Amino acid sequence: MTTPDVISVGYLVAAVLFILGLKGLGRPRTAVRGNLMGATGMLVAILVTLLDQSIISYLALAVALLIGSVVGVLLAVKVKMTSMPELVALFNGFGGGASVLVATASFIEAVDLGSADNRLAIAAGVTALIGAVTFSGSIIAFFKLQESLKGSGFTGLHLVRAAVMLVSVGLVAMVALQPDTRGWLWALVGAGLLLGVLGTIAIGGADMPVVIALLNAFSGVAASATGFVLDNSLLIIAGSLVGASGLILTRIMCTAMNRSIYDVIFSAAPAAAVGRDDSDVYGDRVTATSAEEVAMILEIADRVVIVPGYGLAVAQAQHAVRDLMTSLEASGTEVVFGIHPVAGRMPGHMNVLLAEAEIDYEHLLDMNQVNPTFAQTDVTIVIGANDVVNPSARTDPGSPIAGMPILDVDESRTVIVIKRSLSPGFAGIANPLFAADNTFMLFGDGKQAVLDIVAALVSV
Repeated sequence: MTTPDVISVGYLVAAVLFILGLKGLGRPRTAVRGNLMGATGMLVAILVTLLDQSIISYLALAVALLIGSVVGVLLAVKVKMTSMPELVALFNGFGGGASVLVATASFIEAVDLGSADNRLAIAAGVTALIGAVTFSGSIIAFFKLQESLKGSGFTGLHLVRAAVMLVSVGLVAMVALQPDTRGWLWALVGAGLLLGVLGTIAIGGADMPVVIALLNAFSGVAASATGFVLDNSLLIIAGSLVGASGLILTRIMCTAMNRSIYDVIFSAAPAAAVGRDDSDVYGDRVTATSAEEVAMILEIADRVVIVPGYGLAVAQAQHAVRDLMTSLEASGTEVVFGIHPVAGRMPGHMNVLLAEAEIDYEHLLDMNQVNPTFAQTDVTIVIGANDVVNPSARTDPGSPIAGMPILDVDESRTVIVIKRSLSPGFAGIANPLFAADNTFMLFGDGKQAVLDIVAALVSV
């Protein structure tokens, strides 16, 4: 078997492993196996690619591998779980940036060798545009998630964005028509970088989980387009899988927020009504409680649902929550977790957080699974969540989150909300749940509050 045949067979095996791995990742029970299959597929792809005779320097590859490994290890060790969304945004950006560099270098080489054709030029132009948009958009998303970059753009942003988009499409055409003129390619990369900034700068914080999923899809599309530039079938397949899965996840996230992708990209995030007085919602109806009182309530509960939110991630309370679950289960109480699709700041944020604490996936129920059970739930404990449990989404047509699917925790017999204060969530609105007759507020740090409840349970 010749080397090209080995490479082709290896790519086929890797592609099959990618597909099976992605299928496995669709279910928690098979996720670990799916992850291993995907990683194995990538290993096969890398080893087979190293057989390619067009590789110029194995030393350069080794140096790049070493640098990348060091950076990857440092990020894995140093980045906190609350900063995972920012890290994912950076990874998306790096993927887009890598696609731009590889595609443009390969296209310029083809032009110099006189082998560039229209198909190659169009593929290179599309890659440069999408990859540049992904890179700059992800960097802006990173800073917005860190809350170091605020603001909603400027007047006339839509018109400027539309103009830059038209210019970008025109530049793709010019790259195809005049491939020998490198200036068109660099102008396209610049236009793409500007479009990424303009497309992300006005998106509100509440829409960031959707944006991360969309940028992930863009990085996949850019990689797939790079595959056409390199004439690499495996890269086309892998990029298409990432792009398609990212788009599917984007749609799921939009549905969970009751917003279309058009609204996310071109409209401002829902904002609270100007001049709304929270005292109209809370007044003197908020009932505070203590860890000891919560422990007494939990002692007689048969079923408990725990709803995690971003506040749980900030407090790093996942291990304390696991201890609470263990303590309750030891006394015969059923404990499950209700996970909203947009809880946290990225898709699956809460799932990853709880998995870190080795909480079995069978305890994690998505919104559609857990909502029908709240009416039969004795106690629901909400830790750091806000908008995703706000009944205004159902009861107030004028609310900024009206129509957004929520976790119906208010239907539980008793609701315990653990928060530092009555501060609003991303939507910036008051939450009537906090003042409901069946709700008790346990104010304080999420981790410490849960630890106090566990200690009180032991002494009850």
